[in-house]
Amino acid sequence: MKRSLPDARLDAIFHALGDRTRRALLARLADGPAMVTELAEPFRMSLPAVSRHIRVLEKARLVARNVDGRVHRCSLRAEPLAGIQQWLNHYRHFWEGTLDSLVAYVEHSKHE
Repeated sequence: MKRSLPDARLDAIFHALGDRTRRALLARLADGPAMVTELAEPFRMSLPAVSRHIRVLEKARLVARNVDGRVHRCSLRAEPLAGIQQWLNHYRHFWEGTLDSLVAYVEHSKHE
């Protein structure tokens, strides 16, 4: 399998995506950039807690943060998701082949 991302990057991305709050933050950022305070509004957690989630997303390079004085604006960086898609496609092809073999076996068994 040709790798698009090193293991450490894959680990960081999957770790970031493994939390529902971080997935919700990414979903919100898919609509466009937002300030950290705007991102925190829907959650029942402190601003520092939301900032910690954002730092995990930054470490995975899924989010970029621009700081202008006290204003922190975040935006989605979707490029790493393309590497994840390539990694997942490898396994999708494996499962499709396995399922195709199972279907062929079942069809063959019906006719016996």
